[in-house]
Amino acid sequence: MKRNSLSSFHVSLWLLFTAVILQAVESAKGKYAHMLFNKLFEDYSNALRPVEDTDKVLNVTLQITLSQIKDMDERNQILSAYLWIRQSWYDAYLRWDKDKYDGLDSIRIPSNLVWRPDIVLYNKADDDFSEPVNTNVVLRYDGKITWDAPAITKSSCVVDVSYFPFDSQQCNLTFGSWTYNGNQVDIINSLDRGDLSDFVEDVEWEIRGMPAVKNVITYGCCSEPYPDVTFTLILKRKSSFYIFNLLLPCILISFLAPLGFYLPADSGEKVSLGVTVLLALTVFQLMVAEIMPPSENVPLIGKYYIATMTMITASTALTIIIMNLHHCGSEAKPVPQWAKVVILDYMSKIFFVYDVGENCTSPKREKEEERKLEGDDGCRRRHKEVRSHLSNRNDGCDLKEKLNGNLNKSYGVHGENVRETVNCCSCYKILIKNIEYIANCVRDHKANRAKGIEWKKVAKVMDRFFMWIFFIMVFFMSVLIVGKAA
Repeated sequence: MKRNSLSSFHVSLWLLFTAVILQAVESAKGKYAHMLFNKLFEDYSNALRPVEDTDKVLNVTLQITLSQIKDMDERNQILSAYLWIRQSWYDAYLRWDKDKYDGLDSIRIPSNLVWRPDIVLYNKADDDFSEPVNTNVVLRYDGKITWDAPAITKSSCVVDVSYFPFDSQQCNLTFGSWTYNGNQVDIINSLDRGDLSDFVEDVEWEIRGMPAVKNVITYGCCSEPYPDVTFTLILKRKSSFYIFNLLLPCILISFLAPLGFYLPADSGEKVSLGVTVLLALTVFQLMVAEIMPPSENVPLIGKYYIATMTMITASTALTIIIMNLHHCGSEAKPVPQWAKVVILDYMSKIFFVYDVGENCTSPKREKEEERKLEGDDGCRRRHKEVRSHLSNRNDGCDLKEKLNGNLNKSYGVHGENVRETVNCCSCYKILIKNIEYIANCVRDHKANRAKGIEWKKVAKVMDRFFMWIFFIMVFFMSVLIVGKAA
């Protein structure tokens, strides 16, 4: 027990001694840091370039870390990004011997106390021209200054929406000195690309890379070269949102357009369906136009909308023409012979179109038609029998008239029987004329009805033909635009 208490006492004493030593060291370093700061900035000026020889070039190393994409405004062509900008250079007037200051090798001081390069974003698209964030800089004993500053940048970006929503964009971030030329301040890439290790994934854009290229440009205003570093941000749009909210509804709506040909002509909704689908696509077209920049390049989804709207307009016009064919009545001309051969004989079999009221799975109707035909044949036979009987009666009347005439001539007989016979014969003649008139009317009515049925069948065949044609067109257009996403 005594040994354990003694050992714990020694440990406590050792920890107390260590804490006192560390506090003394820290206080000593703090003392040396104050002495160093007062010494360095006694005669220092942050207004001049910190080089001993004014003809010497000051090298500034630049490194950009992309943290987050805040917004991509396609309509105004502005990219908003959150960056970490690291700049490092050597200050010839801020050096010290660390052995004289108890091994103090670095200090952190406000950045506005030292000279800073005026490196700015050339393609800035922000109205705010505020000063850089005054974060601390790290000053080393050899004069190296490292300045890490966060920045929210808004840069102009040329947006190409030709393949929207399956497009890729390249946005440049060009950094360079605003007043110093290449003979005074030279910019060096720290890496050959931007740092993406701390990038926060974006919900709309996928980062494919951020290569960096150094350029040396001579402007028309000045003869000196001006170096800059351009970081190209390669973005790929995540198209799932637009597929499910803009593209897929359009595809589903466009497949409704050919179904307008399948609607019965007497329903009165064929043209209404086409107009409704056209209005729905117009709403989607306006939604796309609101987010796209006013450019000559029509986006891919816009081309699909225009093609679909054109197809629906054509289908509505064809529907009106086919409805006129369907409602051709007795006053219309007969169906041409070529239409009977091509449409009624061949195309009706290809598209499985039967007569109006007929179905391929209804043999009862065929029996009814046979019964009607048999009934018509019976009527015709009965009509012939009536006419033959009436003609025989007429012959009898004529014979009786001849006999009566002979009797009148031979014997001078006059009586009521002769007058009754003559009246009966005249009634039969009137009856025959009326029956013939009724038969002709029925015959003309059936001919006109058959003519209307033929026009209705022509309209039905054309409906089926255009329905399949437009189905194929919609299918291939949908496959074409979905293939762009692969």
